[in-house]
Amino acid sequence: MTFHDLNLNKPLLNALADMEFEYPTPIQKEAFSVVMSGKDVMGVAQTGTGKTVAYLLPLLRMMKFSDQVPPRILIIVPTRELVVQQVEEAEKLTKYMNFRVGGVYGGTNINNQKRLLLAGLDLLIATPGRLLDLSLHGVLKLHSIKHFVIDEVDEMMDLGFRPQLLRIFDLLPKRRQNLMFSATLPEPVENLITDHFEFAKKIEIAPHGTPLERITQKAYHVPNFFTKVNLLKHLLKVDDDMKKVLVFAATKKLTDILYGQMTEEGVEGAEEIEVIHSNKSQNYRLNAVTKFHEGKCRVLIATDIMARGLDIVDVTHVVNFDFPDESPNYLHRIGRTGRADADGIAISFITNDEEPFQMEVEALMKMSITLLDIPEEVEISKQLIPMEIERSAGDKNYLAEPNLGKSKGAYHERKLKNQKVNRAQEKRKARIEEKKNSSRRGMKPTKRDRK
Repeated sequence: MTFHDLNLNKPLLNALADMEFEYPTPIQKEAFSVVMSGKDVMGVAQTGTGKTVAYLLPLLRMMKFSDQVPPRILIIVPTRELVVQQVEEAEKLTKYMNFRVGGVYGGTNINNQKRLLLAGLDLLIATPGRLLDLSLHGVLKLHSIKHFVIDEVDEMMDLGFRPQLLRIFDLLPKRRQNLMFSATLPEPVENLITDHFEFAKKIEIAPHGTPLERITQKAYHVPNFFTKVNLLKHLLKVDDDMKKVLVFAATKKLTDILYGQMTEEGVEGAEEIEVIHSNKSQNYRLNAVTKFHEGKCRVLIATDIMARGLDIVDVTHVVNFDFPDESPNYLHRIGRTGRADADGIAISFITNDEEPFQMEVEALMKMSITLLDIPEEVEISKQLIPMEIERSAGDKNYLAEPNLGKSKGAYHERKLKNQKVNRAQEKRKARIEEKKNSSRRGMKPTKRDRK
């Protein structure tokens, strides 16, 4: 089956030909007719299977020319990078159509985005926060929205966007088509569908937990952070096939520490390494992603949220520098490679603390990750980063047996300073008594005194 077998018009077919898309993926094929029917849809498919095109194609096919100002299609995504990426994708698909596409997100000048909206749009792609800001300013009117899409909805729930999504639902017209697309379908997403969708059609191409068949999965058991750094440097040095490597670290702080270690003076290929996380400026992040996408840098170090949903082609390797503590995130990460019928390799560095997470992932996938020995050339470091020191100190303080070797028991002599007695009250009484006696010496003896 090709795209010509779908009910597409000539402008869309020409755009797909320019993009060198010939055969629809399973999610694109299954979703097309259902979205065209106007039903609410919940689409679940593995990362890298073309979910964005799966909902854009039928929505664009249904659109007719209009010069109205308010947008008719609204797409919500969790990150700024995804806004930029999806605007580019939509512009490619509408190349031969008279169709206006725009994106809004935080971290940039809101006045420029106000002018964009006032000029008129047909399709708006936005992050939730900036969308609400523009709506509260009165610049953005949502009464004309016919089709509402939430992409990467499971990530939205993980990032705490539920309150903002509920506010957006309240601003939208009641008569509209709702579409949600995601790689997983956790319980919070199910609840959102129950509350706001009407008889939603569920399209599940890849059941939750299914491993990606074209990805070779390997792992090393590594004792600590700096040994992981040494192992990563070694693999990059000896393996020329690691041409485009996406490295995941657990937190923004760890990505910065890792980036500092990988780019320190004297490290071979340090200039080919970039880093992105939410504390970096918008221009810095976009430039880093662009360089990696174009092959101008070999390694991109990122947190989960930054790389979630990004369509970066030809990623040869994904490295889980820190193993994810939630099983679905492992599938999201390794899904960055092995895309578009290409083979990929996923390598995980696993400490003792992370082994339970490895077991959960293997149970989810119903298969084991191949475990390799650390090469002899890799130095096993004894140096620890502060959080590892705190963790080991915590184990020592709370789990170690108490040392009673020097204990003197429960009863012991008071310290010398605590043996002192407060004599102030006794001295005060003595002074009062002496004063009474001295006053009596100058008086005649009373009858009682004589007796």
